Amino acid sequence: MTPQEVLAMCRENDVKSIDFRFMDFPGLWQHFSIPASKLDEDVFEDGLGFDGSSIRGWQAINESDMLLMPQPDTAFIDPFCQLKTLVLICNVQDPITREDYTRDPRNVARKAVNYLKSTGVADTCYIGPEAEFFIFDDVRFDQTPQAGYFYLDSVEAAWNRGRDYRAEGMGPNLGYKLRHKEGYFPCPPADQLNDIRAEMMQLMIDCGLDVECQHHEVATAGQAEIDLKYNDLVTMGDHQCLYKYIIKNVAAKHGKTVTFMPKPLFSDNGSGMHTHISFWKGGEPLFAGSGYAGLSDAAMYAIGGILKHAPALLAFTNPTTNSYKRLVPGYEAPVNLAYSQRNRSASCRIPMYSPSPKAKRIEFRCPDPSSNPYLAFSALMMAALDGIQNKIDPGEPLDKDIYDLSPEELAEVPKTPGSLEEALQALSGDHEFLLRGDVFTEDVISTWINYKMENEVKALALRPHPYEFCMYYDI
Repeated sequence: MTPQEVLAMCRENDVKSIDFRFMDFPGLWQHFSIPASKLDEDVFEDGLGFDGSSIRGWQAINESDMLLMPQPDTAFIDPFCQLKTLVLICNVQDPITREDYTRDPRNVARKAVNYLKSTGVADTCYIGPEAEFFIFDDVRFDQTPQAGYFYLDSVEAAWNRGRDYRAEGMGPNLGYKLRHKEGYFPCPPADQLNDIRAEMMQLMIDCGLDVECQHHEVATAGQAEIDLKYNDLVTMGDHQCLYKYIIKNVAAKHGKTVTFMPKPLFSDNGSGMHTHISFWKGGEPLFAGSGYAGLSDAAMYAIGGILKHAPALLAFTNPTTNSYKRLVPGYEAPVNLAYSQRNRSASCRIPMYSPSPKAKRIEFRCPDPSSNPYLAFSALMMAALDGIQNKIDPGEPLDKDIYDLSPEELAEVPKTPGSLEEALQALSGDHEFLLRGDVFTEDVISTWINYKMENEVKALALRPHPYEFCMYYDI
């Protein structure tokens, strides 16, 4: 849309408020609003000022003034606000130079796409994420100098089989609880969240998202997945922000709570975000060919680039300390850096659902939904592109159940980093491929590493863990 069409949309829908949204550095949507009467064409040209020093990982206090530049083609009507509200996603600029801000994640994604086009390799990168999440009925957590705990609950969970709801004034307990690792696809009444997921799905459609399916996931306690059809990289970054916003707010409307933490539960499956990627040029898919699993040479090289840079890549696709509690053997999470057709225990999988060349793609199974989508998708694209540019050989496929390999065979398979700190160290030593085309900058890389080390890695290392009391209190 144009600015004029956005203004017409406001009039036609009797919009009263305009909400401006942008992504902070770690990956949360931020916003503020103005009365609809204050929106005119000049706002799209001149932008709106805000304090960049109050946003995580951004400006210092002495250089805090920044501009939000609304993008008219992102407009949608917010489905949750009581006052009729139109939302515009924004880019971020420096108010003095009017240059796009290098630490704006959406700007990184835009530069990634422009760089891809400039190489001549492809003109479009399609991304298709499969984000998983948990819907809980109760969550409590705290960390103080003398206490630390978390408590989660779900009406579906196996641990509530014997709960006496009548004694708590709720009852009765109807006994439909999901056994551990049996949450994948049971029908209601065992699946007690179908209507909520369906409402999430419909609101996404109403807001312009192309939804492919919704279903319960493997874990016992409210784990879910809603899949969006693939789209170009920047648009999918925008859509993932809206996706999370809708999911969280529908859950809150029903008195429930959602987390995109990769591993909130011990001894059950975590939440991943298997991400499908493909390159196209002139409307034609570049990953279809006559090689292994119907792949082209370009696709094989792209796999080579992803596997080569995976340890560094995970600093963006798996960016929390909690991410590495999911990346452990035995819970369907890929910890071995290998590729295979159909094999879900490989970190790179080539889906074989359709013989169509247009469906040929690479599924990178390591990412999780705690990631900043703009940065994660951009880093993945840059790794695949580097593989093509440098013709990186991915080696031989591993068409076996990787979890059943002998210790000798398994020792030959490279592994994902064991912690966020290891991934950040890998990124520190391997990020030249991200700097090409000024997509990521040295400032973005160093700021990301420093922010994560100081605010997450070190913060966790300083605090006693509740389980340490189980192990060590009586020594």
